[in-house]
Amino acid sequence: MPTLGKHSKAYPLKMFRQFPGWTENPKNSRKTRKEIDGEIVEVEKELDDSEYLYLQQNFTVTDSIFFDENIIFNNVTPAWIDFCRNVLHAPFPETTPVNGNRAQPQEPEGAPDKKEER
Repeated sequence: MPTLGKHSKAYPLKMFRQFPGWTENPKNSRKTRKEIDGEIVEVEKELDDSEYLYLQQNFTVTDSIFFDENIIFNNVTPAWIDFCRNVLHAPFPETTPVNGNRAQPQEPEGAPDKKEER
């Protein structure tokens, strides 16, 4: 069953393509139905600059609102995160991608260790 992330934002593909390290896996795009020779068939959606994709809170890019389906980009690096925050102005809470690119809240520096609180 697909998993809906807590935060995502749609951007036109042309904005993602501004990132120098951008690569995409168009085979993971959602399928569309098209009539070919009088028959309805599912075909791969063509990704053009005007297509909207979803930046997920874990900084992957998907072709749906679910963060674990139709993954178009998952090369999450510090440079990519910087691009998302500073160029795209991603409105997500401060997070650090860990374990399989799932984002976890980042504790502010100097915050007390929760284990030590009484």
